[in-house]
Amino acid sequence: MCYKLAETSIDGPIAEVLHYKDKELVETLPLQLNNLRKEQILTDVVLCSDGKEIPCHRNILASSSPYFFAMFCSNFRETRQALVDMQGVPYDVLNSIVEYVYTGSISITIELVLPLMQAAAMLQYERLFEACSTFLQAQLSPDNCLSMIRLSEILQCTSLQKKAREMAVKSFSDVVSSEDFSELSLPELMRYLEDDQLCAEEEQVFEILLAWIHHDPFVRHGTIHDLFRRVRIRHIHPSYLFQFIAKDPLVQSSSLCTEIIESVQRLLFSVGSFCPGDLQPLWATPRRHTCKEALVIVGGRKNNERTSREALLFDEQTQCWQWLAKLPVRLFRASYVCMHSILYVLGGLFMRTGGGFVPSAMVYTLSLKTNQWRMAEPMLCPRFAHQCISYLHFIFVLGGVTSDRQISNGVERYNTMFNQWEFMAPMPTAVQHPAVAAHDQRIYVFGGEDAMQNPVRMIQVYHIGRNLWCKIENRMVKNVCAPASEIDGKIYIIGGYTRRMVAYDIKTNKFVKCANVKERRMHHSATVIGNKLYVTGGRYINGHDVIEDSDSFDCYDPETDAWTSKGTLPFKLFDHGAVPMVYVSAKTFPT
Repeated sequence: MCYKLAETSIDGPIAEVLHYKDKELVETLPLQLNNLRKEQILTDVVLCSDGKEIPCHRNILASSSPYFFAMFCSNFRETRQALVDMQGVPYDVLNSIVEYVYTGSISITIELVLPLMQAAAMLQYERLFEACSTFLQAQLSPDNCLSMIRLSEILQCTSLQKKAREMAVKSFSDVVSSEDFSELSLPELMRYLEDDQLCAEEEQVFEILLAWIHHDPFVRHGTIHDLFRRVRIRHIHPSYLFQFIAKDPLVQSSSLCTEIIESVQRLLFSVGSFCPGDLQPLWATPRRHTCKEALVIVGGRKNNERTSREALLFDEQTQCWQWLAKLPVRLFRASYVCMHSILYVLGGLFMRTGGGFVPSAMVYTLSLKTNQWRMAEPMLCPRFAHQCISYLHFIFVLGGVTSDRQISNGVERYNTMFNQWEFMAPMPTAVQHPAVAAHDQRIYVFGGEDAMQNPVRMIQVYHIGRNLWCKIENRMVKNVCAPASEIDGKIYIIGGYTRRMVAYDIKTNKFVKCANVKERRMHHSATVIGNKLYVTGGRYINGHDVIEDSDSFDCYDPETDAWTSKGTLPFKLFDHGAVPMVYVSAKTFPT
């Protein structure tokens, strides 16, 4: 019981009023009414179903739903009838609903939920209808989500439809194996393939549409072109596109599909940035929103003890590091690059059996789909302390130290489309530890040091399409052991035995000074994710001119010209790789 004193006044002195609320009466009244119903006391209507009767009170039913209110409070004949036949509602369902009306409680089971949901919709019990929807949402799985979507459309249940579609989109690669997938209509499948939230790599998207067509090839054969245009071909590995997709009989049977593939092939072979008008809408389509770009660090020298085999991915949402599969071997001063969601580790020094370090030509790759390392086609020349850069479907390896322990000006190129290496025009000047970046068919090599360990104050520029080098003397260039990254036509060179960071404007051929890094830094790594520059580890010179290893993890925003700390790495690290890798965020990595 609840008592509350209040003050009031009616043209006179203030008097106290007691506001009383009997909570016990409110709580027990429905139970008392249900007891009256069961004992058929004061009941004035009988609901009939399947030949069985349920005595009730009209006023209770009328107050519980708009359906019964209209039945008993209007000019319908049920207003005067003692018996009301509830056609279409099974007895056990009707009895459960009456119990729910009187007690507010009901047990929803997998056997009862569908007829209960239909009856709740007909009798206009909205909260009961949503409770059934919540129960069904808890049963959702990749095997049944498509059938749940069809059910939700029949029942006009938007909450169930939304959750079932979220499940279908999130687990689409698993949904494909369900019996309901093959029954999707062409417009339904198109909507899934166009969805930015679809959790699948683009190679999977193509395989999904093939599976749908092959279920009924006679009828669906002609849909290949419309479906193929929903595949975001720019984000497919070239070797998969040209060695598998282009050779598929269904694709070859469509002149429109083959025209698209030929246009892509011409674009890649031209090594140009100009995209034909008919290909532009397909080529410009962004990655799906579920494909996230994450920072991965790999290799390097850990805690100044020994060469690291660790590979770690930084999760921006949780701000935590996830351990990936370890490198198969320990490599010192290898180079690292990511292309088509595959991490490449190229060359480096490794210890041979019996002792002694030798340069390696081996290439190791890691895919987040499998979280496994594999060996790829080795380089033509063993080398370490070299640089590498990716552009379109190529990986370029520049300079480094070769087996003769001399600084090399050699350049070789790996074609991921055909899995081949080839030598390219050498650099004009052999340098080690330069800063390297690529933009618009050109590779820019800034500074570094020569064989006498003197800073090289020049920019060496390589035109990819022409296979030609030129060099530009520039006194602003004096970086050694510094990384470079390109953002919006500017190449940022970070540190290099200095705190200075500069941005080279490619259009104007001028340097712009940016906010300094915290310490004099070298042997660190940098990469770009989401138009921001992430800088990890390295070595720095402290206030006493002593070189120390670093576990720093910093981010630079070009828009604000400001640095922020992202915390620290799990350990101190230098001479490592830092690359952006794209992965489907809704999927966990295999272990």
